[in-house]
Parts: sequence; structure tokens; C-alpha cells
Amino acid sequence: MAIEDAIIREAETGVAAYLADQFRRGRIDEGLYHHARRHVIANIRTWLTDIHIKRFSPRLRDGLKAAVENARWPDLVEAYVDEIKFGTAGIRGKAAMTDEELQILSSEGIDAPILKGPNTLNNIVLLLKSTGVANYATDHGLKSIVIGYDSRVEGQSFARLVAKVFLAAGLKVYLFDEACPYPEMTFAIPTLCTDMGILISASHNDRRYNGYKLSSGTGSQFPPRVRSTIYNEYIRTTEPSDITIIEFEEADIDPTDPEDPFLDSNKLVFLGGSSFLSGVEYHRRPLVNIHQMHQDQIGRFISRPKMVRTWAPAVSIGYCAFHGAGRKAVPRLLGEFGFTQVDTITKYQLNELNGLFPAFQEHPEQQPDPGDPVASDIAVRAYEEQYGADALEHLDMLIGTDPDADRAGLVLKIPQVQRKYHNDQSHLLLSADDAWTLLLWYRLSQEIQNSGATLPPLAESFIVLSHITTDALVSLARKHGVGVVKTWVGFGLIANAVERVWAGDNLSHPQFKDIIYQTVDMEDTRRKFNVGCLEQSNGFSILGGAPENSTAMGKNGHVRDKDGVFASILLAEVAAYAASRGKTVYELIDEKIYLDPDIGCFVTDVEPVPQWGEFKGLEGLTQKINILKKSVELSERVRGGESILLNGNLIISSETFVVGKYADTHKWPGFPDEGIRFYFDEEKFNHLTVRPSGTSQCLRFHIQLKAKNLSRNRISEIKQETRLRARGIIAAIREIVM
Repeated sequence: MAIEDAIIREAETGVAAYLADQFRRGRIDEGLYHHARRHVIANIRTWLTDIHIKRFSPRLRDGLKAAVENARWPDLVEAYVDEIKFGTAGIRGKAAMTDEELQILSSEGIDAPILKGPNTLNNIVLLLKSTGVANYATDHGLKSIVIGYDSRVEGQSFARLVAKVFLAAGLKVYLFDEACPYPEMTFAIPTLCTDMGILISASHNDRRYNGYKLSSGTGSQFPPRVRSTIYNEYIRTTEPSDITIIEFEEADIDPTDPEDPFLDSNKLVFLGGSSFLSGVEYHRRPLVNIHQMHQDQIGRFISRPKMVRTWAPAVSIGYCAFHGAGRKAVPRLLGEFGFTQVDTITKYQLNELNGLFPAFQEHPEQQPDPGDPVASDIAVRAYEEQYGADALEHLDMLIGTDPDADRAGLVLKIPQVQRKYHNDQSHLLLSADDAWTLLLWYRLSQEIQNSGATLPPLAESFIVLSHITTDALVSLARKHGVGVVKTWVGFGLIANAVERVWAGDNLSHPQFKDIIYQTVDMEDTRRKFNVGCLEQSNGFSILGGAPENSTAMGKNGHVRDKDGVFASILLAEVAAYAASRGKTVYELIDEKIYLDPDIGCFVTDVEPVPQWGEFKGLEGLTQKINILKKSVELSERVRGGESILLNGNLIISSETFVVGKYADTHKWPGFPDEGIRFYFDEEKFNHLTVRPSGTSQCLRFHIQLKAKNLSRNRISEIKQETRLRARGIIAAIREIVM
């Protein structure tokens, strides 16, 4: 123990001096400072001396010792100040504090000698959290789980490690044989009648991150109360001594029929395609062709199959996987549904499973997010370099999905007459707000021909969206007599709201205040069929009607979480429809959405702070808290009657949204987890929201403005004027609160 004692003594001296200096300079919030003083060294001592942690991670000491010797006090504080939080969709955090450490992790495996602690994503954290979840499962009679992973560094190794925990707990494990889309995992759960699922993924975060998304037996995220039970009663009480794993070779096999994947006694089954993959160790276990099942499921949602078969070959589509798990699924599905002009981007290894994200090397915190303009610019540039300027000019749409393929982004060709309003660019990243409004318009306006099924009566239909998603969807729904439910942010809450409607609950009841923001035209109790779940952060699904049983997918519905693969195919159908009318998709939006007086032109924009990545360490967390406190103070001044202008726009009223999800993390009881909103009109169509992210340590400025005096001959000009006005308002509030 002499080496451990020396490391702890040196860490204690260095960390204490660092924290005192930062606190004296006002860079660390007082509550965070005292919390760090109490926990950092205590956590280092626990992790460094626990014999069970040493057993599973013998090289942890080497990484910690090197960090202390190099006086990496900010990184040490960040890694040990807390345990990683179990959030709305599971856990997420840095798998490596630096790019250099990420390279070491990539080359030396999951026990690489890098800095790791309870507040980072590593083998010990995954073992602890998974043991807690496994204990919950066994105590509540859950018997099976689906486990997958995306393209993150060491994703497969982490997934197999987690699988060993659940096998040891006696659960049957369905394990994907290669990186898979998150929505395919959420599809597999109810399809195979399993009880839960885990995907090793950090979604669209930058390359240093990893985590896992936890899904219930429905394929959706666990509801808040169940999630709270899993965390508080199981995960928080799990000790390293509780961890047990068994190797794949030890998992039970039914000697009477070892090749039948659906026998309960065959405890390990692989999920993939129609045949075994070269280079993958299957341990002589059976394989289920889940890819074909998922493809068949999506095919049922093609609204006009005959039209698609006729016009799909006329649509030119580019596809960018952003190094992720959609790389096979999206091109394959587009081809199956008749889209023959599909160019997959392979430049910069964008179609390879590479968690180092080589296309995103200009800045270490750039994110492979298909809804990020930086990412879309990378995709457009790569397409032009690979296929040429002429091909780009003729490209109708470019679809991108993030590493776990639950988000879809859409880049569209701009008509020549409108390019001068977009710096003469030929293509533009369409906001998810506009993409989902167009997609919902299309589906509400067409006769659905899915295997003989028809669109449910509109009087029985409803949509669900988050409160920061465009109100164009509300206007569109009301035009068609469709009800609207607005939730707080997060697709898990969106899915939970659908389930509450299916159950016939009164969503205005105070018991649902942690889920529901607002309902519109939902008084009709016949509304039981969800025709769209839509999220500004590029998430989409259709949940349908009440399921036949508690864990099945909804009647005529899709998965209960967002699906970027699904959305990509449905957006491609809209492009085929536009081609059948001799229009571009961009022109279709102008005509069917913006120029419709019942809907109008809602201009939305999102500006993240920082631009990429997160606020770093306790200093960054303090900066984030200070911005939000200044925003709350501004809101209070407005409510107190003070007249405040933002770039010449008078704030009429303001609200602060406190739900209580992240108060403990920020040591602030009134933490505005759903944001602070400022309104510029009585109708509340025009507003700005300052909102902290629920998945990372950053915040965002969300703005919505409804354009005025729109006409066909001035549509481009008015759109540009409104966009500039929106950016001016964001710039003005940044001056005040930052």
C-alpha cells in the first residue's frame, strides 16, 4: 500500500491547492467547491485501494499515478468529484479525458492505463451500473436483455463486458454481432419479447465520450419513477464487491437444441443479419436475422408504395453515416424501397466504424451530429470531393445519421433563385423543425396504404413534441383536427406521454407535471392514435395506437424511441413525392408549409454554448450556472414590470421552468432544468429560451419567430430578414447573460 498512500498524499496536496486557488479567484461556485473538497480525495482513496476494483482493473493505478505526477488537478477533480449520473436515458460521460488517452484506450483496450474514476465512463463504472441494473432485473422478475453498441472506441469490448454481468445474473442475453443502430435495438426488445435493453453509446457527443442507453421492455426509456427506483435503490447501493461476471463459454446452452435461439435455456444469442460475419467470435451460439425484421417493419410505413416505386429512381440521394452504425442499414433500405441513385460518402472514412471520428479532427470537440451545421458542411464537402461538383449540383438531398443512428439530418438542394439569400450555397441543412413539419404534412395529407391499413380518423389522432420544438407542428395539427401534447425535453418523456394518452390519463393532473408542458385540443377522449413523435434535436417516430400488451409496440406503430433510419426512409418518400410533382423538397416546404395561412413560416434556430463539447470541469460548470442565474434574474426583472429590449425587440413576458431533474447535480434547488423563456408577443409565437442540456454540460439558446407579411414573391427575402432578426436577439441576450 506504500505506492497507493504516496499517490493519495500527493493528490490531496495538489487538489486542495488547486481548489482553493480557483475558489479564491471566483472560478468555482461555493457549493461546488465544498462538494469537491469533501468527495474528490475520498473517491480517489476508495478507487485506489478497493481490492475488487483492482481485480477488474489492475492498470487503474498506473493511469491515476501518471495523472498525479503530471499535476492534472482539473482532470482529477472532474474524474473524482462525483459518480457519473444516471440520467433520463442512462449514463454518459468521458471515456477518455484527452485525445491522447483516447488513442491509448483504442490501442490498449478497456483497462488501458488512463485516468478514470467514478465520474468517467470506464470498465469499472459499467460493471457497477450494470450490476445495479441486473440486481433490479432479477428482483423484479426480468429474464432477458438485448445488448448492442455503436462505433465508439472499444464499444464492442464494453458491450461484451456488460453482457457478462447479465449472464452472471441469470438473464438471457441477445447480443448484436456488430455495431447496430440504437433504434434497431429498441425494435428488437419488443419484437423478441425481451424485458430490457442496453446500447453502449454516447449518441452524437464528441469522440471522447461513451455511455449506455437503457431501455425498458417496451423499447422506450424507463418512466421517471422506475428510473428513480433503479438508480436510488440499486445502482447507488451497489459496491465493487457485488460485481460478478461469467465468460461466454460458461453461459448455459440447451443440450437438446443448442441452435434454437428462442429456447430460454440457450442463454446467449447473437443478433445480426442472415449469416455469420467473418472475424466475429460467436462462441457456437445461434444467430437471429433481426436486420430483415427491422426492414420489414419500416416497409409497412411507406405511405404510397406505387408512387415510391415509380419516382424513387428519379431522386438523387447522398448518405453520410458519420462513422456510425447506420452505414449499412440506411443504404440497404433505400435500395430495397427503389431508390437507385444513392451515393454513400466514404471520403474521410465517414462510412467506416471508427470511434476516433477521423472526419472531425479540426477541433477535438466537434460532434458527429447530423443536425449540426459544422457536421453537415463536412458531409457536403466530402460528397463534392468524392463525386464531383456536377454530382453535387444534381443532388436532391443528403441524409445523415449520427453514430447510433437515432437522429437524422437532412441537407436539401436550394432552388437557384433563393441561393443569393444563403451565401450562394447550393445546399442547406434543413432544421429538424422544418423536416418534421413537412413529413407530418405529407403523412396527414396522403392516403396511407400500409398493407391495406388507412390513416386513423383524425379525430382520434394526436402528436407529441417537446416544448422547444416548432409551433408550426401545432398549427398543422390543428388544421387537420389532430390533438397536440407538448412535453419537457427528451424522447423518453415524449414516449411516456403517448403511453399516458393510451391509458386514458388526464394529462392536466398535477401528477404529470414532470412530463407534460401543455396540451392542445386533447379534451376528446377518443384521441388514442399517435401519428407522430417529433423532437427538435432531430428525433422522430410514430407510436400508433394502444398495444396489444404492455410490452408490444403500438398498433400500427413503430419503436418507442427516436429512429433516424426510419426517418431517413420516410423523408426519402417525401422526396419521391416532390419529384412526382416536378418540385424540389425545398419548394414543397415553401408551398405547403410557409405559404399556408393556417400554418405560416416559423423560423427557429439553436445556438449552443460552448459551440462544441461541454463546459470543462468545475470552472465550466460554474460558468454555466452563472449564465443561468443571470437569465433567471433577467426573467424576474421582466416579471417585475421592467421594460427590456433584445436587439430592439421588447420582452412582453417571461417564464422559468423548474422540473427538478438536475437540481442535485448543480447544487441549486431552483435549477431551471427546462429553461428560462422570454416572449415577444401576446400570442407567444415569438420567444427565446435559455435551456441547459439534459445530456451534457452545456446550454443552448432556442429561438422561434413567426415571419410576418409573407407572400409568394417575397418569401426568400422575408425568411432571411426573420433569420437575421433571430440571430440578433440571440446575440443581444448573450451580451447580457454571458
